[in-house]
Amino acid sequence: MIDYRKMINKEVTLQGFAEKVRNLQWVQFIVLRIECKRIQITIEKSDEKNKEMVEVVNNLTNESTIKVTGVIKENEKVKMGGMELIPSKIEVTSKSAPELPISITDKMAANIDTRMDNRFIDLRNDDNFYIFKIQTEFVRAMRQYLYDNDFTEIHTPKLIGAASESGSEVFEVDYFGNKAYLAQSPQFYKQMAIASGYEKVFEVAPCFRAENSNTNRHATEFTSFDLEFANINSYEDVMKLEEELLVAGLTAVKEKYGDLIKEKYGKEVIIPKAPFPRIKLQDLYKELEKRYGYKIPDHDIGDMNAETEKLTSQFAMEEYGHEFIFVTDFNKTKRAFYHMRKNDVPQGYDLIWRGTEITTGAQREHRYDVLESQAKEKGLGKDIEFYKNFFKYGCPPHGGFALGIDRLTMLLLGLPSLKETMFLFRGPNRLHP
Repeated sequence: MIDYRKMINKEVTLQGFAEKVRNLQWVQFIVLRIECKRIQITIEKSDEKNKEMVEVVNNLTNESTIKVTGVIKENEKVKMGGMELIPSKIEVTSKSAPELPISITDKMAANIDTRMDNRFIDLRNDDNFYIFKIQTEFVRAMRQYLYDNDFTEIHTPKLIGAASESGSEVFEVDYFGNKAYLAQSPQFYKQMAIASGYEKVFEVAPCFRAENSNTNRHATEFTSFDLEFANINSYEDVMKLEEELLVAGLTAVKEKYGDLIKEKYGKEVIIPKAPFPRIKLQDLYKELEKRYGYKIPDHDIGDMNAETEKLTSQFAMEEYGHEFIFVTDFNKTKRAFYHMRKNDVPQGYDLIWRGTEITTGAQREHRYDVLESQAKEKGLGKDIEFYKNFFKYGCPPHGGFALGIDRLTMLLLGLPSLKETMFLFRGPNRLHP
C-alpha cells in the first residue's frame, strides 16, 4: 500500500477519489483517497498560478475521481499524517453525481440489502474494503503453503453432466438441448487427479448449492478452497495437514493485519497450537448434555446442527483452551458414500471454529468394489458411473477436505453474515447486481 512518507519533497502524480471537497474563502481542500490511504490536497486561492485549479475544484463533487500532480510537503498542522500535497495540476477523470445512494462512512445508515444493492459504493467503506485485503492474505498464505509442499493447482469444470455427489439440490442448466448442472464441489475431479497419478492437488474456485437456506452462513455460490492428496495412512494425516495449513494462513494474517483486525473488527487473530483437540461424536453428545443440558434432536442424531456446533466451540475453549476442535465418528447415513469406513464408521471429521463447522474432511474409499457397494447403498447408480470408473484401474489411498473462504473470513473478523465477506453475495433472494 502507498507510503506517502517516502514521497516527501518529491513531485508525484496520484490518482484516486476526491473523498471530501471543502471550498473556503481563501483556500480549498480535497481529501484524496487511494484505496484506504488518504492525503490532504491544499490549494491557495490567492496564488495566481492556481487559478485554473481553483475553477476545477469549484465544480468538483465528492467521490469524483481525479489525477493530481504536485509535491508532498510536511505540515504538522495537518491532522492527516502531518503531510499535504501542494498541487500544480488537477484533472477530473470522472465526475460523481452529487448525491450518493448510501453513506460510505456510516454502514448503519442503510440496511444490509440496500448496501448489497449498492455494493460498488458499499465497498468504498474502509471496514468493507479491508475485508478483501485480509481475505487475500489468508488465501495467499494457504496457497503458498501448498506450493511449498509440492501441491499441483488444478482447474476443474463447473458445468457437469451428472448431478453432484451429495444430497443437496443442484442448479440445472440447458446445455445445447441437454441437461447439465453447476458443480457443487470439485470432489470427483480432485479424486480423478489422484487416480491420474498426481499425489497432491488443490483448487480455489466457485461452488454452487441450490439450497433455499436463508441463514447468515449459507450462499448459493461461494468460493471453496479444496485439496486432495495421496498415499495417506488414515484420516489423521488429513487432519494434520489441515492444522498446518490453517496455522500457516492465520500466522500470515496476524503478521500483516493483526493490529488492524483488532482495531477495526475487535477480534484477536489467535494462532492455534497443533495438534487440535479431537473428540468422537458420541462422546461430544455426552459432554454437551452433562455441561449444558443440551440433547441432540432425534432427527440430527449421528450428525451436528448449528446449536451443537456453537456449544462444541464453548466446550473446546473450556476443556482445551482451543478455538478449533475436530469431531470424528459420524454416522454413515450422514456422510457421503465415498468416505472410507472402518468397522462401519466413516473415517472422517468435521472441524469446528468459533461456533461453526468450517470443514468436512475424510479419507476416501479408493477400492472399486467397496466404493460400488457404498454407492448402491446410497441409491446411486448410472449417474456416477463416470466417477466409479476412476477407480477401476488402480488408485492410491487418499483423502482431503475443503474450506469455504467466505465463511472463514466471516469467522476470522467476527462479522454477522456471509453477505459482508463475499464480494457479491448470491443467495436464494439475490441475483443482482
